[in-house]
Amino acid sequence: MDNADVIREEVRERYAAIARAVGGEAGGSCCGGPASCGAETDALFGAGLYRDSERSELPEAAVLASLGCGNPTAVADLREGAVVLDLGSGGGIDVLLSAARVGPTGTAYGLDLTEEMLALARRNAAAAGARNVHFLKGRIEEIPLPAGSVDVVISNCVVNLSPDKAAVFAETYRVLAPGGRLGISDVVAEDRLDAAARAARGSFVGCIAGALSVSEYEADLAAAGFEDVSVTFTHELLDGIHAAIVKARKPAGEEAPEPVGAPATARGCC
Repeated sequence: MDNADVIREEVRERYAAIARAVGGEAGGSCCGGPASCGAETDALFGAGLYRDSERSELPEAAVLASLGCGNPTAVADLREGAVVLDLGSGGGIDVLLSAARVGPTGTAYGLDLTEEMLALARRNAAAAGARNVHFLKGRIEEIPLPAGSVDVVISNCVVNLSPDKAAVFAETYRVLAPGGRLGISDVVAEDRLDAAARAARGSFVGCIAGALSVSEYEADLAAAGFEDVSVTFTHELLDGIHAAIVKARKPAGEEAPEPVGAPATARGCC
């Protein structure tokens, strides 16, 4: 395997283990960190970043499996009838919250690499009685949806785990309809930290080594074609490393390209 495949396998195994733990009614972990996160991390990762009213809507297993660094559904401005895609959907917490916001005329997709997480998410969707959700297996660098088929893309502390972020942004741009929006939570570094400094603060699977800086995020999204790009820190995770809200928009006049090698319909829907 090349280095990218090694990273993906490390990420897959880490989150598979978390899904198995949650399925066995054990606690999850915070963004690939220690097996048990103490109270001091509750405000930084996971379910503590969601309102009590949101958590009460969901199956307990979906809440336990929440590993993100933010609450993208709180900033994505989801509307009735919209199609939303969650990159790295894990146990399904953001997909289920999104499904409730877009209503029965909308659709919420979740994309994840890990079979164990997909199985957990599908059980959670069934327990929640959610009928407008579909969970897909695949890489966020190769989204198995047609071009121009999504109104909003969300994600929660996952893009930083990708070894090929340019591909993630290109694919996100492709699947968004003209005028479609990106609204994600992610781990982002201050510009003063170079790649070596980020690596010294944590591993790739622990969400730190793979974090882009603010200027890198802005430049990479612009290079993919996005406009109105913004990166806003929400809380500090480590010295120079922050949780952040990242927003961008596909130009309204941009015609959706013909899909290249993408299926005409989604694969692997539940």
